[in-house]
Amino acid sequence: MADIDLRSDTVTRPTPAMRAAMAAAPLGDDVFGDDPSVNALQQKIAALLGFEAALFVPTGTQSNLCALLAHCQRGDEYLVGQMAHCYRWEGGGGAVFGSVQPQPIAHQPDGTLALADIEAAIKPDDAHFARTRLLALENTLGGQLLPFGYVQQATQLAQDRGLGRHLDGARLFNAAVAQAGPGGDAFAEARRIAQCFDSVSVCFSKGLGAPVGSALCGSREFIARAHRVRKMAGGGLRQAGLLAAAASYALDHHVERLAADHALARRLAEGVAGIAGLRVEPPQTNIVFADLVGESREQAPALRAHLQARGILTTGVYRLRFVTHLDVDAAGVDRAAAAIREFFNA
Repeated sequence: MADIDLRSDTVTRPTPAMRAAMAAAPLGDDVFGDDPSVNALQQKIAALLGFEAALFVPTGTQSNLCALLAHCQRGDEYLVGQMAHCYRWEGGGGAVFGSVQPQPIAHQPDGTLALADIEAAIKPDDAHFARTRLLALENTLGGQLLPFGYVQQATQLAQDRGLGRHLDGARLFNAAVAQAGPGGDAFAEARRIAQCFDSVSVCFSKGLGAPVGSALCGSREFIARAHRVRKMAGGGLRQAGLLAAAASYALDHHVERLAADHALARRLAEGVAGIAGLRVEPPQTNIVFADLVGESREQAPALRAHLQARGILTTGVYRLRFVTHLDVDAAGVDRAAAAIREFFNA
């Protein structure tokens, strides 16, 4: 039987229709700015989220790096959550390449950063301190939605204190689909979230199912600065329209279907609920976390081996992460749940 790959929504393969769109894409040289497919994608995502301009980049990591270095100069700092991707999981790029200091802040249980903690982290205008220039938030964070009311409050606080506001929206459309609810307008919701920020990074290679690529959105002046950083970081691709066409197809066809991924995540969580020694967080989007608790923690290696032997791929040891996506169906989710229940004799 084929593996059920629940490690991440980055493991998806392009659909046949997406491959056809890639094959048919008109191409140019994007370093010269004349790849029509790249230009069309940049215009599409900028307009969709309500910005003047956008920049297509190979990865979300590079998108966040371009954003940090376009917002901040050497000796500046950005405020960010301890578990935010651009702080914890991107190799310290802002500090390494830009001499931009991160000021990490502890998350609240719901993934937010307390407004009082943000306020307290802003440094005085004094030569002893780095210059606080930016607040960076992430939506979703570990599959959790940042409540929209909170986003408004946090970004308003940053604006009132003269800070830039950046959103790592790697899974922005997951947040928008979940927030809009059944029958809601996910695109309008994504725009409403994005308009709280000065810049937004969007990833096409996660839940949207494209093979490569992210976009950074902002003002024309901001994107011009980010473009220079992209060049320095080696992100200037040539006939990148092949990849941009996949991202454009994903925007046209794979946004609203994210609701199906969210439903499968709930199905998986419900399928393993009530198992002694396994604490499952009710998912808000397409990511399910299951924590081994008590004596069951000693069984972690055996559980991983059990799942792998049955073709169930996941990540984590004492905290397992399962991510649903367009290459997983209900039968695959049920097979994963059954394998877990088999291990625990539940």
